[in-house]
Amino acid sequence: MKSFKVLEFNEPLGEVDQDTPQPTGTQVLIRVKAAGVCHSDLHIWEGGYELGHGRKRLSLKERGINLPHTMGHETVGEVVAFGPDAPKDGVKIGDVALAYPWIGCGKCAVCLADEENLCLQPRCLGVHCDGGYADYMLVPHPKYLIDLKGMDPVLAAPYACSGVTTYSALKKVEKDLGNPIVIFGAGGLGLMALSLLKAMGGKGAIVVDIDANKREAALKAGALAAVDGNAPDALAQLQKAAGQPILSVIDLVGNAQTTQLGFDALSKGGSLIMVGLFGGGATWALPLIAMKALTIQGSYVGNLKETRELLELVRTGKVAPIPTTPMPLARANAALNELKDGKLVGRAILTPA
Repeated sequence: MKSFKVLEFNEPLGEVDQDTPQPTGTQVLIRVKAAGVCHSDLHIWEGGYELGHGRKRLSLKERGINLPHTMGHETVGEVVAFGPDAPKDGVKIGDVALAYPWIGCGKCAVCLADEENLCLQPRCLGVHCDGGYADYMLVPHPKYLIDLKGMDPVLAAPYACSGVTTYSALKKVEKDLGNPIVIFGAGGLGLMALSLLKAMGGKGAIVVDIDANKREAALKAGALAAVDGNAPDALAQLQKAAGQPILSVIDLVGNAQTTQLGFDALSKGGSLIMVGLFGGGATWALPLIAMKALTIQGSYVGNLKETRELLELVRTGKVAPIPTTPMPLARANAALNELKDGKLVGRAILTPA
């Protein structure tokens, strides 16, 4: 089996040849057909997050991510083998399925409530366990595999992260989708959010991005307007484009500038949903949180139920696929560098031969 692993943080991935793993217990072995390259992979590759305000950098090594490590949490694969204890009432040999990656301990209260993505002892595929930058990948249990039923693996892979992440964030402001919402970031997540918003019957979104090419891509994807976040009158542009009080902002970037502009744009009673992990610290005036009665809520990926709901929505044909760029597995390093340099529009998808 060939894989591309993080051998040292901030160093090129290493190509590793090893024996193909054999499933034990309830595990399922899949042959990888598509693996998305996500911004979260950049943080894993770099080894942490900047927390801002002079605080110590959050180290992923201290949070249980050990090297060498195979990244890739947006993975589609063909089922090739089951462990001896794996139930056979779900997927079967030969099925092509999306692997739900946000797996917890399976025993705590949040896991038993089907909110494994909030578990304090995570076992996430491609994050804490080896992921899809490889020919093969182990999945702990068949319940985490969602049969694609003929969907294109390259187009489906991003639904495991950018798809369910934006779907879960949009669900948190579902009551306000009849009004224009504001979305920060027009990369893979932002374009996915626009597609899902339309499929969910939303009025539309004003997208903010500092990259002109990405703003153009957002407009082509159906954004109501696209605003340069660095423009001195960006707030006025947002308010004019909305034409009414702004009640919902989804920040898919997550840096000091985007969170401040999003905060300022919200009307009384509005909600700021924080998704992006760019890093840094917030600069809000604390009294205004109470005076504007704002809700500031984090949204971390999504649960298995939401992922299944999302794929059912996709199957209706109402969700336009985001732009994808298939690349051979051997170009894993190039894909990460192009993503880091902001040269990708949409999603790079690694496709092992």
